[in-house]
Amino acid sequence: MRIGVLALQGDFAEHIDVLRRLGVDAIEVRLPQHLENLDGLIIPGGESTTIGKMARDFDLMTPLQQFGREHALWGTCAGAIFLSKDAHRPQPLLGLMDIVVERNAFGRQVNSFEVDLSIPALRVVEPEARPYHAVFIRAPLIEKVYGEAHSLAALDNGRVVAAQQGHLLATSFHPELTDDDRFHRYFLHLAAQHSS
Repeated sequence: MRIGVLALQGDFAEHIDVLRRLGVDAIEVRLPQHLENLDGLIIPGGESTTIGKMARDFDLMTPLQQFGREHALWGTCAGAIFLSKDAHRPQPLLGLMDIVVERNAFGRQVNSFEVDLSIPALRVVEPEARPYHAVFIRAPLIEKVYGEAHSLAALDNGRVVAAQQGHLLATSFHPELTDDDRFHRYFLHLAAQHSS
C-alpha cells in the first residue's frame, strides 16, 4: 500500500514515521504528480491557511479535490480544517467534507491538552475497546457534522473532535504524536476498502 502525506508545511514527518513503522510505502506529496498511484493521503497538522495558500501556489487544489473524491483522505488538526466546507473565514479549503470547523477552538498553544476518548470505530482494527489517548494542540473543533458525515468521537461535553464521511476522515487531535497507531491503521483500512 502507498500512502501519501501532504508535505507542504506542518508535522508531516511524524505521520511518515508511523506509516513506515506499519510497513507502508509512505510518500511525501508536494506536487500534483506525487498523487499518482497512491491509495490514500494524509493532510497533517500545521497552519491551515498556510497549507491552503501553498496548495494553491503549487497548483494542488484541484488535484487534491479530485483525489479526495476517489481515494481515502485524512486530515488531522489543520488538515481537518482544510478538508471542511466551512471554517468561518475566507481561506482556501478543499470543501470535501460536510463539516463546519472552528479554528483554535480551545485557545492558544498554552491551552493544549490531552484526554482519553471512547472511539468505537477503532474496534475494526483492534477489538479491545480501550480508550484512545488524544493530544490536542491549538486544536480546531468540528462544530457541525451534517449531510453524509457523522461523528466518530466527542469530548464529554458532546463537542465533536473526529468525523468520517465515507472514505474521508477528520480528527481535531494529533494521532501521529502518540504511540497508539490505531487511527493510522483505521485509515489504512479505509484506504484498502476504497481502493479495492
